[in-house]
Amino acid sequence: MELGKQIKMHRQEAELSQEELANRVYVSRQTILNWENDKSYPDVNSLVLLSEIFQISLDKLIKGDIGVMKEVIQKEEIEKMKRYGRIYTIMLIVTVVSAVPLFMWLGVWAFIPWGIIWAISMYFALKIEKVKKDNDVQSYKEIVAFSEGKLLDDIQKQCEIGKRPYQKNLLVIGSMLITLAVCVLIGFLMHVFLN
Repeated sequence: MELGKQIKMHRQEAELSQEELANRVYVSRQTILNWENDKSYPDVNSLVLLSEIFQISLDKLIKGDIGVMKEVIQKEEIEKMKRYGRIYTIMLIVTVVSAVPLFMWLGVWAFIPWGIIWAISMYFALKIEKVKKDNDVQSYKEIVAFSEGKLLDDIQKQCEIGKRPYQKNLLVIGSMLITLAVCVLIGFLMHVFLN
């Protein structure tokens, strides 16, 4: 039985209107209607509240909809990773592009705004890493498959797990080289513009 039918059945058994249930779950009546018509799914907090209101276990409430819930959760994780990725990319570009103008205009004081911009970009880098860790995706192939909503089979997954140590080393070396190049470029531009 779908979750929407379960919610409607238990709501009617509890003799609650959609409005009354909405008030007890802290959502709108329209949200309850959408849940009952399978147009959307409740989040985890709402599911817990529903199971308490209906006095049934969470398993019984969502039985049969676990596959659908996993898909919804995976889509949310994919969207979260894409959103964090976009923000991180923008902040990283702003960090690099703003360095020279900030240091030219503010001198040593430029470390404050530039440091804040850099810290924000690193915050979103950590958020991306958390999503990757939570969903066990590390290599490029795993990340691409995850962002497309696909899963690698067991053999492909083991191959990618074997590549991870090498990829991390290359990533560290690549990051160091890029950082060095940016620092040299900033130093050169500051030297040219200040002299």
